[in-house]
Order: sequence, then structure tokens, then C-alpha cells
Amino acid sequence: MRRRFLSEFPSSLLQPKVRLVLAVSLDGRLAPPTGGAAQLGGSGDRRVLEEALAWSDAALIGAGTLRAHHSSCVIRDWDLLNQRHVQGRSPQPAALVVSREAGFPLEWPFFQQPFERHLLSACDGSVPGFQSCCRLSSRWSKTLNDLATKGWSRLVLLGGAVLTHSLLAQDAVDELQLTLSPRILGGSFHWLLQAETPLPASLASSQAWSLVDARSLGDNELLVHYRRNRSINS
Repeated sequence: MRRRFLSEFPSSLLQPKVRLVLAVSLDGRLAPPTGGAAQLGGSGDRRVLEEALAWSDAALIGAGTLRAHHSSCVIRDWDLLNQRHVQGRSPQPAALVVSREAGFPLEWPFFQQPFERHLLSACDGSVPGFQSCCRLSSRWSKTLNDLATKGWSRLVLLGGAVLTHSLLAQDAVDELQLTLSPRILGGSFHWLLQAETPLPASLASSQAWSLVDARSLGDNELLVHYRRNRSINS
């Protein structure tokens, strides 16, 4: 399948969109107090995750998340794979790893998974295991627009907390898709950092996010999907 390029889209569709997709505990944790990889969501969460991946052109993944899991998420459901095929898209969205460092063990399953791999970093030239290295700007608005010119205008953000905070701090997240798992975990692994860099005050407004969807996914899980109201600015 060929990648879609800038000239193939109407200008109205070129604004890059970032959708944060996470499964979190009722107390907002991503992992138990001991840390490590966690699979909080059940089958319903897996389905809405794959639907988000099917919508997207690429998935943004923080280096810490990749180091914790050694792999990323792929679309497995046949109807979603067929949907992308009919649309003339690759079976899987590309994986865009955001990292200050370029080196990862190539024996990790991530490097055998069936998708393109690209690095967002300060690196120049080729990096083993990745098809390309894209320069990461200090401003997410520039980075996202650069990615859109490469055909990646719809992005799912799969974590982790450092990457999520950096995007929210620059008000660069357009949608929140959260699955609430019926657990209380405690500990320090929140989905958002308690960081020195403040978030825009506008994000705390009760009008900052508009509810798109809220529904049961079975097994006592609840999906909440919000869209950023850009009339409430930073």
C-alpha cells in the first residue's frame, strides 16, 4: 500500500489531529505500584483501541512505554484490517517513537511487528531498526505539521506520561479516549505527570472538552471520549 501524501488531500483535512488512547484505573493509574507493563483493559477496551488505530495514520509512542512493553499495539480484527484495505491504506499505522536517545535492542518484538517504524528525535541520518529519523522540534505544532506533510495527519498517542504531558503542556492533544478499568491501584504511575512544566490554565475549564461518546464496554469498563473545544484557548 502506498502512503498518502500532502497533495492527495483537500486542504481542509490537513490539520494534524492527536487522540490520546489509554486504559486507566479508577484512580488514574497506568500501572500497579511496582511499575512495569500493565494490561488494564479487557476485550472491549481492545476493540476501541483497534478502532482508534484503524482511524489513525500513525501511533506516537514514548521511549519509556516502548522500554516497558518491548512492543506496540497492532490491529488484529479482520473488519478493521479490511476497512483500511478498502481505503487504500497500509494494514497497520506507522509507529513513531519519541526518544532523546536513538538506540533500542533490535531483538525486541517491536522490530519484528508488521508496521513501519520511525524515530522522532534530534538524530540525523539513519538509525538501525527505523525506516527514518524525523527531527523533533521544541514546538509540537511544528513537529505535527511536519508529520502531516509526510501523510501522518491523524495520530493516536499511546503514552507514556512524559510524552503525554509534553503534548498537553503545549495544548497539542485534540481528543481524549479513556477506558476506565474497575480497579484502584494506588502508587505513583499516573497517566499524567506531576511535572514542573505547567499545563495551560484553559485545560481546567469545564468547557475545555466536549463529550463525544460515553458507553459501557462490558466487564464493568467505561469508555469516555472527549474532544478539545478550541474556542477555549490557552
